[in-house]
Amino acid sequence: MTVFDDLVGQDQAVAVLSRAAAAAGEVVAGGRGAGMTHAWLFTGPPGAGREQAARAFAAALMCPDGGCGHCDHCHQVLIGSHPDLESVRPEGLSYSVKQTRELILRAAGAPTQGRWRVILFEDADRATESAANALLKAIEEPPPRTVWLLCAPAPDDLMITIRSRCRQVTLTTPGTEAVARMLASRDGVPWETATFAARAAQGHISRARALALDAAARQRREAVLGIPRSLTGVGECVSAAERLVKTAEEEAAAATAALNESETAELRKIYGEGSTGKGLNRGLVRGGAGALKELEDRQKSRATRIKRDSLDAALLELVSFYRDVLAMQFGASVELANDDLRFDLDQLAKKSSPEETLRRIDAIMQCRERLAANVNPQIAVEAMMLALRG
Repeated sequence: MTVFDDLVGQDQAVAVLSRAAAAAGEVVAGGRGAGMTHAWLFTGPPGAGREQAARAFAAALMCPDGGCGHCDHCHQVLIGSHPDLESVRPEGLSYSVKQTRELILRAAGAPTQGRWRVILFEDADRATESAANALLKAIEEPPPRTVWLLCAPAPDDLMITIRSRCRQVTLTTPGTEAVARMLASRDGVPWETATFAARAAQGHISRARALALDAAARQRREAVLGIPRSLTGVGECVSAAERLVKTAEEEAAAATAALNESETAELRKIYGEGSTGKGLNRGLVRGGAGALKELEDRQKSRATRIKRDSLDAALLELVSFYRDVLAMQFGASVELANDDLRFDLDQLAKKSSPEETLRRIDAIMQCRERLAANVNPQIAVEAMMLALRG
């Protein structure tokens, strides 16, 4: 077993990363290490495992055996506790230049255990333009033992000057059978359930695992895919939009409530709330008002991001539904992501034309663009629902 075993259906990427890890070991030993470079860009569709691949590679860089999967180095990297690994994931809608400069300072330190200092930057495409420029300078002139691992959906999501300085690792969408085997062998999921989850998730591994193991995730999917048949009138369109937006808001609140509370309590404690001594409590809390406001802004941005991600996942479920309808209308011999809803798909395919189906898909994609442009979610989703009704 190695750290790369969990990369489902990524044989080509694993081969590249394994060779690079071996070359990194040669560099540590004083050799040339051809094939190893200081900056990597992991790209691929959602759910393909970009961050997982980057973390596995980080473990292989730290491990004396190139990623054995069972030593302390591998274990610490995989759980995120290795002292030479700096793992960054933007919590809000973007990653600021201030945060990037702080990250660059931390990246400049020498490795504490004599191998590599690894910076794993998830969702690097969320860096602002000024943050990307600061990141470019750090990648151009890195310390000798610092390695940058950037993750983004596609190369075009990053500046061309950053892309040109990174070695790219392109991940692909794993097949249904490969994902189903993974669920069955590693999570003990019955084969029928594993196949359903893998097919419905369309290669998105974490989504497949959620559908296979979480009844609530399956219920949310059923609610979303029940929308097309519920749009019988304008009132129903408005109600469906309201339910979809409300569900996203509830998921964001549930995901952030406990974390927000603990972060706020910790910050108040740092600035002296509850301390004793004349004038001490008031002065320190007042001095921390700016920090508290900054924290609240970050928390709001994080909640907005989670809400948008939840809505986007629902919209992609709808796209998969209409894609299946279109496949049936054209008689295409392709796997249907929503084969369990074949009756609904068949009914809609008979009642509408391929042109109407394409217009519905366009309406969903336009809604995604509007949400990304910060249009009011209720308005954007309502407009989409009315377009889906046709």
